[in-house]
Amino acid sequence: MAPLTRITGTGSFLPERVVSNAELVRDLGARGIETSEDWIVTRTGIRQRHLATPGTGTVDLAERAARAALQDAGAPAAGVDLIIVASSTPDQVFPSTACQVQERLGARGGAAFDVQAACSGFVYALALADALIRTGAHRRALVIGAETYSRILDWNDRTTCVLFGDGAGAVVLEAAAAGEPPVGVLAARLHADGSHGAILSVAGHLGQGTAVGDPFLRMDGKAVFKLAVEVLESSAREVLALAGLQTAQIDWMIPHQANVRILTASAKRLEMPPERVVVTVDRHGNTSAASVPLALDLARRDGRVRAGHVVLLQGVGGGFTWGSVLVRL
Repeated sequence: MAPLTRITGTGSFLPERVVSNAELVRDLGARGIETSEDWIVTRTGIRQRHLATPGTGTVDLAERAARAALQDAGAPAAGVDLIIVASSTPDQVFPSTACQVQERLGARGGAAFDVQAACSGFVYALALADALIRTGAHRRALVIGAETYSRILDWNDRTTCVLFGDGAGAVVLEAAAAGEPPVGVLAARLHADGSHGAILSVAGHLGQGTAVGDPFLRMDGKAVFKLAVEVLESSAREVLALAGLQTAQIDWMIPHQANVRILTASAKRLEMPPERVVVTVDRHGNTSAASVPLALDLARRDGRVRAGHVVLLQGVGGGFTWGSVLVRL
């Protein structure tokens, strides 16, 4: 049997600028766009979000989260031989965000690349790193979700601009030593259905030195909600079956922090008590690929998630993509 991989450290970073619903409503109102704090909270559960200041990019956020995760793991950057960054908002076309983070950390020589699976990105990256470590090709990986979604939002579209924020989260993933207790990644499964791509997308692209097409995020909220709830349930049941566990054996559910109504509906379908679902969307909005590692790091640091706990990590997003990773910490 292939050895398990274990999460040995977590870290996160949020930009210092906090924008409350009240501030955002005032800014939108000044431009003639009507919304309210009550509407935002009722529809999404979001009360504030962090936004990167001009000059702060995805690489900056990713680096800070990576350093925090390495410190938590007590691992030197030089010992990292794999870096995977999940992001839909890289600072440039290439080199990849992962390569730029690698250079800043001084962790040269190992593999480094980006994964683009929108809000499912971190779960995709974690499953991929797990598979690569199990083959014996790598020993220690940095898996990072980092986003600056504020750069691709249409601030005149109240249906999307109130939802998203910027941030980064990271984990250190290592091969478990022989004889260690059975902890680590227990099961992982990833899925996509490109026929639903239009319901959540950024259609624009670079061409001949200019942005071609619509450069902003567009979303069919009702369609995303319906599909997200369905696939999160099926994905959860899939990894539980693979691991030979029951829903009652999950200590914590950490789904992508998109919308509190999606979190509530998903938990209800799985018969998970609300108090066992980690919710952070209220304090930093939807941070896409960064949301799951941000929530995991917060729950570890406040003492909720502890060694021995079984944690269900889930992503769902544009593509349409989704997936789950079941971990025993």
